[in-house]
Amino acid sequence: MSIAVFPGSFDPLTNGHLDIIKRASEIFEKVIVGVGNNTSKAALFTPQEKIELINIAVKNLPNVEVAIMKGLTVQFMADIGAKYIVRGLRNGKDFEYERDIAGMNSALADVETVLLLAKPENQNISSSMVKEIGSMGAENMARFVPAIVVEALKERLNAQKK
Repeated sequence: MSIAVFPGSFDPLTNGHLDIIKRASEIFEKVIVGVGNNTSKAALFTPQEKIELINIAVKNLPNVEVAIMKGLTVQFMADIGAKYIVRGLRNGKDFEYERDIAGMNSALADVETVLLLAKPENQNISSSMVKEIGSMGAENMARFVPAIVVEALKERLNAQKK
């Protein structure tokens, strides 16, 4: 069985992430969305909240699962029997970053990285930008994140303002 891991912090899940998940689910027999913790950023959502939001967003994709990922991605992959890492590329900067990580992962374990190009409408979306514009009161967030995330973002950002 071809199992792929799509690792990330998903804080929050964006339409770009969701598009990569959907496309990967058409390529691989099973896709595990690995929710990790980016220690260089302050998280808006807890890992459990992220899992709940992602599960709702992918409910119509039967071969997609969501799991907490601790430690190295390649160790997580070994634990679940995955051979492929899926990553999305928005631009040249992403390519250079992902190329270096793919090389390191390959040196650490027998894994293959598959890079999927972002669709034009998703090339400028990042979780950091979504949080920034959301915190400034942007109303039309559905262009950037799934509907379930729009509501969670509004709720969380409004609570932070109080």
